[in-house]
Formats: sequence, C-alpha cells, structure tokens
Amino acid sequence: MASSKTEKAPAHTVSPEDEPSAEWGWHGSFPVGMRVGGWFTAAAMFFYLIGNHTGRTEDLWLIGIGVGLVILLVIDQVRRRTSWRR
Repeated sequence: MASSKTEKAPAHTVSPEDEPSAEWGWHGSFPVGMRVGGWFTAAAMFFYLIGNHTGRTEDLWLIGIGVGLVILLVIDQVRRRTSWRR
C-alpha cells in the first residue's frame, strides 16, 4: 500500500538520474580491495630495491613512492578508526 508521505532515499545511494548504471548494476566502491592493493603496491616498491641496478636515483624514487603509499594507508586507517567519534 502506498503511503502519502514522500519516502526519502538514504544519503549514500546514487541517483539513477546522476548515474544511469545505478539502476542495473552494483554501484559502489571496493574499499578492502583498494587497501589490499595499496599495501601490495607499497611492498612491491620495496621489493624493487633488490636488483642489478647500480644507480641510487632509482632507489630514492622507489623508497619515496613506497613511504608515501604507506603514509597514505596509515592515514586512511586512522581516519576510518576515528570516524565514528565525529
């Protein structure tokens, strides 16, 4: 039975007017996969240090990118853990 009140959609849903694929498909993010992929990529950056290259410029870039990814992943972990307090 239809109610006379207008039902409000939850704030986290996507409107089909904004994104037509929301009607027929799963429309969301993959947060666990993104985090696993981030940690895998950070570890891969450090594993690339093992090799037969002689220059140290590559090492600085690999360390910088790996440390940057780790910092971003830790910030994301802290923000997820403290989001319920806000």
